[in-house]
Amino acid sequence: MADTQTDTQTDAQKDTQKIFTATGRRKEAVARIRLFIEGKGKFVINGRKFDNYFVTIDQRMQIKKPIIVSDLDGKIDIYANVCGGGLSGQAGAVSLGIARALLSWNPESKGLLRKENLLTRDPRAKERKKYGRRGARRRCQWTKR
Repeated sequence: MADTQTDTQTDAQKDTQKIFTATGRRKEAVARIRLFIEGKGKFVINGRKFDNYFVTIDQRMQIKKPIIVSDLDGKIDIYANVCGGGLSGQAGAVSLGIARALLSWNPESKGLLRKENLLTRDPRAKERKKYGRRGARRRCQWTKR
């Protein structure tokens, strides 16, 4: 009898707390995003506040762009786990993950997000080192004699 009550409570909680997940990637960084609809604007990345994790204004604006375009600033809660790469790559990964999560929640927003180029994964990555060279493109030193 108690099991059925807990099952109905969890179903009711799932209906009230709508959660959407998505993954974003950029360079070597991978971001797993959980988007809570009907939130208060809470933004947590790796257990830290958004402003404490990304310190530059450019990175903050890049991440907030999908939220501002969708006109949901302060209305949703976002929790992100980011690993790999540097802060610039992580910012791009979080931005793509948020855009994909918003798309799974509201498919009509695809046009707005696509127009701002937020759904396109940036394919640029580090070039691999070639054999016989000192780096990806660095040649051996040339001697005249």
